[in-house]
Amino acid sequence: MLFTDRTDAGRRLAAALRHLERRDPVVLGLPRGGVPVAYEVAQALGAPLDVIVVRKLGVPYHPELGFGAIGEGGVRVISDEIVRHAGVREKDLAGVERTEEAELVRRAGAYRKGRPRLPLRGRSVIVVDDGIATGATARAACRVVKAQGAAHVVLAVPVASPDVVARLREDVDEVVCLSTPSLFSAVGEWYRDFSQTSDEEVVGLLARVPGSRATAEDVEVDAGGVPLAGDLVMPEDAGAVVVFAHGSGSSRHSPRNRSVAAALNRAGLGTLLFDLLTPGEEVFRANVFDIDLLAGRLADTTRWVRDRVPVPVGTFGASTGAAAALRAAAAPDAGVGAVVSRGGRPDLAGADLSGVRAPTLLIVGGDDTTVIDLNRQAQTALQCPNQLEIVPGATHLFEEPGALEQVAELATAWFTAHLLPLRT
Repeated sequence: MLFTDRTDAGRRLAAALRHLERRDPVVLGLPRGGVPVAYEVAQALGAPLDVIVVRKLGVPYHPELGFGAIGEGGVRVISDEIVRHAGVREKDLAGVERTEEAELVRRAGAYRKGRPRLPLRGRSVIVVDDGIATGATARAACRVVKAQGAAHVVLAVPVASPDVVARLREDVDEVVCLSTPSLFSAVGEWYRDFSQTSDEEVVGLLARVPGSRATAEDVEVDAGGVPLAGDLVMPEDAGAVVVFAHGSGSSRHSPRNRSVAAALNRAGLGTLLFDLLTPGEEVFRANVFDIDLLAGRLADTTRWVRDRVPVPVGTFGASTGAAAALRAAAAPDAGVGAVVSRGGRPDLAGADLSGVRAPTLLIVGGDDTTVIDLNRQAQTALQCPNQLEIVPGATHLFEEPGALEQVAELATAWFTAHLLPLRT
């Protein structure tokens, strides 16, 4: 089978993957050549698209011999057997890992341009490349995807060596390959046009984000008669919406909340970021810490959203906004299906903690020791299903590399589990 180019290959591959559409998959392209193919698959299946960036770890002085691979989010896949047989000192192997991790972070940042990585936990994932010769990179990618929590992993390629395909079936749940020619020497010989894919092309395709088609609008929230400015984003067929409550000194323009919201949007969840206070009210610093006022505004906004968008509603609160989210969720008619707190001050919700019924996730930075203690104390007061997640090495604002990405992944998994109907 001869393909005209990667676009042609992607479209033909997509037709063979139609049976996975009902699994609501995430599509990951191996950069660079795999991304144009993955783009066509994602577009045909209405699925979100991302890259899967992995780095092979080669034994020092014998780099073609891989002793493992690393992926984003701190994932390591190591072959202890190869490490033993190589007889290389641990510090030399660690040096290789540090070098490759730096390159991994650089490449991922260059491709995504600040967008968070798509969370994979509990999802069906299709890993796509333009072809497979040796299978080393594809195998590493699939193992990393599994380590990141994917529930079902499919490797999909237009063409590959038959021997390699047979071996790769051991690493994934399913392999979809259109052509396995017996006389196989290179991927490029099965394409009429196999010109190099540029970094710019990868960035451009990712920016289109197929499968995350959304309506975005500036709205004016009616919070008990007080007009508040907001940004409402609703992906196509969104099954739920998350209302954000920012912390003290912040607003709906908070870059950290917007980063988390973008991840939720790409996972098919709607988001509303809004200002809890009017411009005139923000002038008075005491209002920023008036949890009763903020909780009332959030409760009114939640009702406004429920009237406007007939889907389950969750709340995401940061810092003092988390206290407002918990106090609002404790109201008998709250209508809140799930709560996530990022670096929150749940202690400021006081006695209302015991009235919260919505499943609650508390996320705290590992180096934010005072807030960790406050969240642990809050757990003892909560009577709802709850969980405390500590992000290692993160401080209060989660400014460290990869920290906010972990917040987005945890929040997406929590809201998906508790707001969306079970996927079949």
